[in-house]
Amino acid sequence: MKKLISILLLSTILFHSHGQNKPNIILIYLDDLGVGDVGAYQKGTLRTPNFDKIAKGGVRFTNAYATSATCTPSRFALLTGKYPWRNPKAKILAGDAPLIIDTASMTLPKMFKKAGYKTAVVGKWHLGLGNGTIDWNTAIQENPNDVGFDESFIMAATTDRVPTVYIQNRQVVGLQASDPLYVSYEKNFPNQPTALSNPELMTKQKWHHGHNQSVHNGIPRIGFMKGGKSALWVDEEMTNVFLEKTLNFIEQNRQANQPFFLYYALQQPHVPRVPNPAFVGKSGMGPRGDAILEADWAVGEVLKKLEATGMDKNTLILFSSDNGPVLNDGYHDEAMEKLGKHDPFAGLRGGKYSLFEGGAKVPLLAYWKGTIQPAVSNALVCQLDFLTSLSNMLHVSIPQNDGLDFMNVFLGKSNKGRKELVLEASGNLAYRQGNYVMIPPYKGAPLLKEVNIELGILPDFQLYDLSKDPFQRHNLASSSTDILQKLKKDMQKAIGDSYQSTGKGVELK
Repeated sequence: MKKLISILLLSTILFHSHGQNKPNIILIYLDDLGVGDVGAYQKGTLRTPNFDKIAKGGVRFTNAYATSATCTPSRFALLTGKYPWRNPKAKILAGDAPLIIDTASMTLPKMFKKAGYKTAVVGKWHLGLGNGTIDWNTAIQENPNDVGFDESFIMAATTDRVPTVYIQNRQVVGLQASDPLYVSYEKNFPNQPTALSNPELMTKQKWHHGHNQSVHNGIPRIGFMKGGKSALWVDEEMTNVFLEKTLNFIEQNRQANQPFFLYYALQQPHVPRVPNPAFVGKSGMGPRGDAILEADWAVGEVLKKLEATGMDKNTLILFSSDNGPVLNDGYHDEAMEKLGKHDPFAGLRGGKYSLFEGGAKVPLLAYWKGTIQPAVSNALVCQLDFLTSLSNMLHVSIPQNDGLDFMNVFLGKSNKGRKELVLEASGNLAYRQGNYVMIPPYKGAPLLKEVNIELGILPDFQLYDLSKDPFQRHNLASSSTDILQKLKKDMQKAIGDSYQSTGKGVELK
């Protein structure tokens, strides 16, 4: 017995003192990818062999959630372990919005740095930059490097928002002093063309709604931009650019025998969907399907790198998406017309922007060769819990947040997930407890007509038993009043007396 204890103590000491014994962590985060877009879930017709390799070799979660039905709030929760509705700034941000993460707060990369890891973010950021008006031509303060990332190579917001440039650490990549970059979300710059004034500039995609301001690379965007020509990205090359940075970071740390945390935030399949010519037409579903195949290929290249170097045996991969899918999200790109029998929504009601299941329910895969055994889990899990779970795995002390420790669930060793979860869409909240989900009454349109998605907004309470009604077709609020009253009280307890997001309150009487 004493010998066994000595061995356990020795292994613990080795784990903490030698970097190579700590697992690398790669968080692969896609943008607007639906459950049905991952072939392994067998809900759609799109084939994604590399996503599926992760799924079949690890744990595939069927009851997994982001915290929100839109990007910025989900990413805030992912990195901070805090519900986004606690932060009134955690809503879809403009490309020049200030950083919404307090630089003094604990974050996922800060936790890893405490554990001796090198940290990096590559890809989409969309959590704000700076602390006020940004001068894109000087060093950018209040950025990913200030919340725990040793290295960052990002785009500021989304591919459909200006500025359409890469930012490496604190500098816009390739910017020349002779041609400074200017950005505005309030008004256009004098004599600068837009999609409205010069529609002939839209040579690659045309706007359907809300994307009719500055045009770059033949694509209209949200916001106004002037100058910085040498720094502007080429959409078709973006996946390769981000992939190269990702592979270089992995290789550098492999050579240094240094454990690392990599947040690889791919831009697909967010609009505008402009895949590399090598993938155009490959899906038969138009640019959206082609973009997903391109992302699948990029993930495959990461897997190849890990396998070729033997790093796959010491690397935990977490794969997910920031919210549910959307088809027409602002451009004429035939996402709806060429969908065929493919179902990105996996039959779920709603989608991106929605309080229904299709809004925040996402694919989630956990893969660690030799450590995680292949399984399918129906445990209720959320990205909110990554920070707390991983900190406990690494024995790093962090301040209490909204996250809980479900590391054994993520590793496939337990099927006991969350008992409750508060979900958010555009400042409105829903409450999941066990198999039931309750949506309080809200004012507003029930349908977001521009994208043809039900928002889950009705003037009366909604109650659904997801074990019997996963597609939320039968409202039980009037027939299961005891359950409804219990969930009202429990939701009130979970969120407190009030919350700040869009200035709305939740009526739970």
